[in-house]
Amino acid sequence: MIILTAAQMKALDLRAIQEAHIPGWRLMENAGAGVITAMEETFGQLGGKTITILCGKGNNGGDGFVVARRLKQKRARCRALLFARPTELTGDAKTMYQRFVKAGGSASVKVQPSEHQMHQLLGDSDLVVDALFGTGLSAPVTGSSLSAIRAMNASHRPVIAVDLPSGIQADTGAILGDAVRAALTVTFGLPKLGLYLGSGIDHAGAVRIADIGIPPSYVQAVESQVELLTLEGVRAALPPRLPSSHKGTYGHVGVVAGSVGKTGAAALTAHAALRTGAGLVTVATPASVNDILETMLLEVMTRPMPETAARSLSVVGLDDLTLFANARSAVAIGPGLTTHPETVELVRALLPRLEKPCVLDADALNALAGDAARLTDIRVPLVVTPHPGEMARLVRDATAQTVNSDRVGGARQFATTHHVTVVLKGARTVLAHPDGRVAICPTGNPGMATAGSGDVLTGMIGSLLAQGLSAWDSACAGTYFHGVAGDLAAEALGLPGMTAGDIIDRIPYALRQAA
Repeated sequence: MIILTAAQMKALDLRAIQEAHIPGWRLMENAGAGVITAMEETFGQLGGKTITILCGKGNNGGDGFVVARRLKQKRARCRALLFARPTELTGDAKTMYQRFVKAGGSASVKVQPSEHQMHQLLGDSDLVVDALFGTGLSAPVTGSSLSAIRAMNASHRPVIAVDLPSGIQADTGAILGDAVRAALTVTFGLPKLGLYLGSGIDHAGAVRIADIGIPPSYVQAVESQVELLTLEGVRAALPPRLPSSHKGTYGHVGVVAGSVGKTGAAALTAHAALRTGAGLVTVATPASVNDILETMLLEVMTRPMPETAARSLSVVGLDDLTLFANARSAVAIGPGLTTHPETVELVRALLPRLEKPCVLDADALNALAGDAARLTDIRVPLVVTPHPGEMARLVRDATAQTVNSDRVGGARQFATTHHVTVVLKGARTVLAHPDGRVAICPTGNPGMATAGSGDVLTGMIGSLLAQGLSAWDSACAGTYFHGVAGDLAAEALGLPGMTAGDIIDRIPYALRQAA
């Protein structure tokens, strides 16, 4: 599913009105109906609930008045707050205001309420609907609208944002003055970029997409290089499990990982690879920690390798490690390797020798700090999975903050420059293809911000590479189901106490959703 900018969505709406002859009021009615459906799915029956709808003077406010009228029809106790004079309303917004007044009476609308009235009405509500601004906001919010946003946030009531949380810039997710913290955002037609970037992630809450009746052919004609990963899309990439298959059918993952004190990273990567469907997994690790890994992993094979005095992988083992990697279906390199100078030398020497698809993470990326040009020497399909700090080390004169300031642009530039598939981890992980395509993953949660979560992702992507998926499909499917597994863990355990092992335990249940 493509993700649009505000300008692209505006053009799509206009085309539907002018070329498909769908009246604007019909799109608005469909939008309001979509909000009601999402509210019922999230909060249950709305009849009898006290609901306050805050409406601006534009089309977003018109959507709000449709919501208010439909809530009346469902016997909710609703009242609308209008942050403009009725004479300022025009077009479809004016029409929807008049329809609401006709259905509920003028007493149902509080025009330009005072701060005291706002706080009193919001505090007395079960739910609050934010219909102040839509996707067109480009300047910081001021005046009574700013007061309204702050009153909604101070109400401690669930807020449902109409199309976009008011105060969020539609393309960047930046806060313009202040912004509504929504529990639920119902966005129209197609997802907007700002819901998945920057502060938009924190302010959107759960995002639902409402079909407002735009012809599918018009949507397909929109040129967008940014998409939202969906279950339907990643499901199609997964290999079938044939009745005649055996363990060799689903590939052999080689994991190059671990060092003294960091055997857990290797174990998590290997275990995740098995849980994601690989037939065989073998870990190459320093000889002195090999026995530790064997006690941690019952179903995984190990290969002891020459080590440094610091008990990390030694460059002496380069030839053995090259043979090991190229005898596997795919290889995952990096978790827990350390940045010991000799281990860094080993990684740099190994990468150009690879003959099988590879995923690089953690210390394999740190070994290339400031020298990402070496990636162009790798001749096999390659996925890199940096977090913002690792990406900053790969890119000269960058910091984690600058990486996060333009996650889409930065990931795309790195992927196209170095001809690799990028998985830029973080809240709403960004994936970039060497051809410039970008995808954003909607799954995952803050409970996954825990040690080892990235190692699990590396194992999952490595497993899919070994099963024959392309680098892009492996990255997309691995990231999506990694997030689903994390969401299942959060649902069962809550956020604070989650561990990487909890994510691994739920990988099979996540993959079952694709069955």
